Amino acid sequence: MEGAARILVAGVGDVFFGDDGFGAEVVRRLAGVRRAGVDVVDFGVRGGELAGALRRGYDLAVIVDAAVRGRVPGTITVVEVDQPRADLPGSDLPDWGGAGPARGVDPVGVLRRAAELGGVPDRVVVVCCEPAAVGAGVPGGSSGEELSAPVRAAVGPAVRLVLGIIAEGAGPEGAA
Repeated sequence: MEGAARILVAGVGDVFFGDDGFGAEVVRRLAGVRRAGVDVVDFGVRGGELAGALRRGYDLAVIVDAAVRGRVPGTITVVEVDQPRADLPGSDLPDWGGAGPARGVDPVGVLRRAAELGGVPDRVVVVCCEPAAVGAGVPGGSSGEELSAPVRAAVGPAVRLVLGIIAEGAGPEGAA
């Protein structure tokens, strides 16, 4: 690798709706990451801003979110996303095995929008956590700001997982 890869770590979700704040908590803990070319951003529920950011020349994007996949609460799943292309609307977007946003931002929709706007990074990885409680109107949900115990316990392992993905994608520490 000739230079350091540009990497975006994007937390998504609504901190006011229980476990949907998982992505925000992971990026909060990653905020101290200081490595050339790595941007760590909490996009919250601003999917349009995330779609725009994905077009800014990153080599790798890591999206961190709560996603309902029918697993045990707190289960972390890593999904490699095939490259979406605007010239094949919808046909190349992945089936994430039932993954869907807990609330708010729809990662597939954001990727589709970014592709329509002119492109996404060569590699996109979604780190999902199965929520237990994601907000009012959702079975088992609440409108509180607290993560449930199983999701809170998954934050540390998710941080380490994202750090590993960053290290793998960034190349040698001394790359310029």
